[in-house]
Amino acid sequence: MKKRSFFAAALALAALASCQGQKGGTDDVVFPELSYSVETSGEGENFMITDMIGRKVHVVPGSYERVVCIGAGALRLYSYVADLDLLCGVEDIDNYALETRPKMFDNCARPYFLAGQEVFKTLPSCGVGGPQAQTAEPEKILACNPDIVISEYEDVEKENALQEKLGVPVLTLNYGSLGIVNQSVYSSLYMLGTVFGKQRRAKELIEFHYESAKAVFERTKGVATKKKAYVAGLGNWGTADQLMTAQNYDVFEYAHIDNVVTDLPTGGVQKITEEKFLALSSNMEMMVFDAAAVKNIRGKGVDFSTCKAFETGEVYLQLPYNAYYTNVETALINMWFVAKSAYPEKLADVDIAAKANEITLKFNGVALYEQMKALPMSYGGYQKIANP
Repeated sequence: MKKRSFFAAALALAALASCQGQKGGTDDVVFPELSYSVETSGEGENFMITDMIGRKVHVVPGSYERVVCIGAGALRLYSYVADLDLLCGVEDIDNYALETRPKMFDNCARPYFLAGQEVFKTLPSCGVGGPQAQTAEPEKILACNPDIVISEYEDVEKENALQEKLGVPVLTLNYGSLGIVNQSVYSSLYMLGTVFGKQRRAKELIEFHYESAKAVFERTKGVATKKKAYVAGLGNWGTADQLMTAQNYDVFEYAHIDNVVTDLPTGGVQKITEEKFLALSSNMEMMVFDAAAVKNIRGKGVDFSTCKAFETGEVYLQLPYNAYYTNVETALINMWFVAKSAYPEKLADVDIAAKANEITLKFNGVALYEQMKALPMSYGGYQKIANP
């Protein structure tokens, strides 16, 4: 059999990786090229698809009528592309009608949940779900009688064993890194589109997301002096405070903002020391708090007196985007908000509420910003704040 690959790319730009060069006044960052793929082989009854962890899975595209999604973020990505009416079970964490279930994200804006909760609450359990229950539950899945399982458990041996036990395809997604322009997410969406006969929907969504992020990049490049900023309180399995940050926060990078955190030993979201935070504070011209941190800061006497951003009133609140994995649309809205906050003259025509509704409408089929900002852990939504 001859393998076939589906690729989409827009605008042949120079590189996928950003270039670390001279800071301020020069275009030292290259926006990633759009790229996504799904590998298939065979035709008809012999059609095989390679999932996001390299497993070759026999599927019959467009034939599935009973679907369950398991693992962090699987239901989210499925909801972006395919029909909720095909779901025959849902994890307890996504069924608010259950009294006994994981509730750590109830007050946090998860757009896919807000859009789909009326469907989710009618479905039987396919497992507990949530950060503390990261194990597939075959008996509960079998009780839902699915004809395909969409999974975010990225262990090849366990996924193969689960597929054998269930007797139906188990197709594994992958979020990859938590970056804004994320080939793993794009490829996962396109794979879902291929399997459920929604390739056009997947392609439109991927290109919308990419072009929206690229628009921020284009509108902010060439600034005479880059704003120096710190992002505080990025969520990591529910743990967040002012010391949780990331030096490779590409929202800053692609909005042409200088991250004051530059010399951490590893990438990703991590906790810095209080001493390091204080040492950086005089360079923080702007501070962005992820709302996930607020509950761990309020009332605890955190001293922000040395932070330049507090002195100049340049402190902002963005919505939390890591809640049972990445809310892709929220991270994109955050990018628009942070860019407008840093360079208001370059995005003077952008209304963040309208932009949030545009993005959630595209991803979820309904404008959701009013619901998102009303949740307790949103603390009123996107805004400039005096103190978290």
